[in-house]
Amino acid sequence: MKLERLGNMCSIRNGYAFKSENFTEGGVPIIRISDINDNQVTPIKAVRIKYEPVFENFKIENGDILIAMSGATTGKYGIFKSDEIAYQNQRVGCFILKDESKLNKRFLLQAIRILKPLIEKAAYGGGQPNISAKNIEDLKIPVPNISDQLHIANILTRAETLITQRKESIRLLDEFLKSTFLEMFYMNPEISNWDLVKFEKLADSRKGSMRTGPFGSSLLHGEFTEDGDVKVLGIDNVVTNRFDWKRSRCITLKKFQELKRYQVYPYDVLISIMATLGRTAVVPEDIPISINSKHLAAITLNRSIANPYFVAYAFHSHPSIVRQMNSSVKGAIMDGLNLTIIKRIMFKLPPVKLQNEFGDLFIKTEVLKAQYQSSLQELENLYGSLSQRAFRGDLRVKDEELLMAAEPEIEYT
Repeated sequence: MKLERLGNMCSIRNGYAFKSENFTEGGVPIIRISDINDNQVTPIKAVRIKYEPVFENFKIENGDILIAMSGATTGKYGIFKSDEIAYQNQRVGCFILKDESKLNKRFLLQAIRILKPLIEKAAYGGGQPNISAKNIEDLKIPVPNISDQLHIANILTRAETLITQRKESIRLLDEFLKSTFLEMFYMNPEISNWDLVKFEKLADSRKGSMRTGPFGSSLLHGEFTEDGDVKVLGIDNVVTNRFDWKRSRCITLKKFQELKRYQVYPYDVLISIMATLGRTAVVPEDIPISINSKHLAAITLNRSIANPYFVAYAFHSHPSIVRQMNSSVKGAIMDGLNLTIIKRIMFKLPPVKLQNEFGDLFIKTEVLKAQYQSSLQELENLYGSLSQRAFRGDLRVKDEELLMAAEPEIEYT
């Protein structure tokens, strides 16, 4: 496939330096770098300015492709999607096609994705990330005939659309769970009848049911092994609402005998107490012998009064708990949580039956979300493969069937 200098096919128009003191409540939106997100550009959050004929040279219309040319996000790009005209701010570049019979705009959008790493590399050559219009125009892209461009653009755009839909489905599941939680436990008209309890009252009555991992010389980095009899859980195993085996640290069974009091059990609630504070996860039922690190608090609950999935979710989603946690952390000597802070948090404890209902809903939602995540990963991998083949000239009509195969039937049971 023929390589062509981008500047021979289109030019990069620089934006205008609008002054903030001239911004108004109404008027024409000004597209700034911050308005370029997820390969799309919209004027929803844009600042505005009164119409002036002098700004016509910087007008943006539906379908225009824009790119950030300075700052930490140099190289991010997107297509403008709005029937409302807008103006182009400084350090936002706009691609102007010279001949649309030779270069299709949707094909160009896909080509920019391939060029993005080169743009980022060029921009970060100095101190402040920055790239000129000429730097971008000097880059080369493969340019097949216009019918092939349309075919490539159609397949890759469809793949991108499926990826966007998957991401939106995952976001909507998160929103559904959050709104359901607040409705059940924060706006519930029965809340005034619930007991006000301290967080420590939810723990099992056994000694050590609320614990942090070993500190200092009790567990040295040199004692970790890649393989071993006992796992050591850390912050990276706790994604908000989800347990993840991202990294596996191990210690010997002999060392475990010294640290057995730090063992975690199925359905324990884990809370990150350093770095990214307040992330939670429930320990899975099939957990092998494991202990928690010093960065995690592990809580073994009294299951007759507390559902682990409810407790884990409430810790970062219940407005009252979040306020208390944030207030306590800001007032602490060190920027971190500790068991004393966690134990003293107070909130209205719902009936365990209601907690269990939410726990069941949470599990079903997470199963569905995991299926969507798996589908999203497949689609992203497929998109990457199709992109490479497209710009090598190897894309075929049958590749559209791969997109259909990547769309599994997902059932909510």
